[in-house]
Amino acid sequence: MEIKSKNNESHHERQQSTSTFGKFNEHPGYRRMFAPNKLTIGIFLPIKFYKGQMADLKGQAEIVEMIDQLNFASIWVRDVPLFDPNFGDAGQVFDPFVYLAYLAARTKNVSLATGSAIFTLRHPMDLAKSASSIDVLSGGRLILGVASGDRAIEFPAYGIDANHRDVRFRETVEFFRNLVQHQRPSIQSSLGQVKGGEMLPKPATGDIPLIVTGSSQQSVGWIAENSDGWLTYPGATADASGPQRLSEKIDSWRKKIPDGLFKPHMTNEWIDLIEDPDYPRTPIRGGFILRTGRKGLIELLKEWQAVGVNHAALGIQFSSRPPADVIQELAEEVLPLFPSHAGPNPLHTKW
Repeated sequence: MEIKSKNNESHHERQQSTSTFGKFNEHPGYRRMFAPNKLTIGIFLPIKFYKGQMADLKGQAEIVEMIDQLNFASIWVRDVPLFDPNFGDAGQVFDPFVYLAYLAARTKNVSLATGSAIFTLRHPMDLAKSASSIDVLSGGRLILGVASGDRAIEFPAYGIDANHRDVRFRETVEFFRNLVQHQRPSIQSSLGQVKGGEMLPKPATGDIPLIVTGSSQQSVGWIAENSDGWLTYPGATADASGPQRLSEKIDSWRKKIPDGLFKPHMTNEWIDLIEDPDYPRTPIRGGFILRTGRKGLIELLKEWQAVGVNHAALGIQFSSRPPADVIQELAEEVLPLFPSHAGPNPLHTKW
């Protein structure tokens, strides 16, 4: 008989997971969200979009506490430094790192993910300091989605050439990793030089997962080798043809991952979950939003899981129903089919 640990993992399972999850074997946020051949569910913030008044965002933290208590795998926040009315939405408005620190203090277990921090616009010193601080304060729950940016208004505001963001993105990733992984890093980069100093605090378990979003101006091969996971858009979601095309993308990427290591794939969708459970999967607003009942959503999630998606981030900003009602239905009817993973408990300390 195998003896189970308090987090329900047997010795054999923990030994097996060491080779599967590599350097993130003990990372609570990563292990809660990701496992081979399984899919978990997270929620993309904001719950409601900013429409000109900060009051539009009131009550969101209470919903996040509900998400945590109902055992969803993650919450996601976006990084939108400047709101461009011509582009569309303003994200969750608050700075992603400040807001995740606030939400970390109001939750216990849910993974905290950026979707995504714009690595071309922020200096790696500031990124490393903010990310490591949140990771430690949350007990190792941070998942850092990263991207090269796509809002043209932001690059001149930062004095950065958008045409060179592919190179800057790679340099920032390398600089960031040297800072968080090494005690005394020696860094020579166009972004700065470091010698003899140390970035503190270090991440709770020694490293922070970097999840590349979209292409971020990089090749699939570079993403396979240098990321800790990949978040891509799902394509069509009204029928199985979209997941099948997504399957080809995932397979092509995974074939390029060195040594056959497991790296998770994620996707996301904005949904309008209708009360009628049999309401068919119906694209609205040109396919930007999926209107469906829970049975259609479950079908989609099963299709994603079958083609290799490991995590689905669902946005309910366009829902025609109250957010709490949607979250409750997802928790009762959908989440049991795609449960969050048992793994290392967050390393909570009374800082």
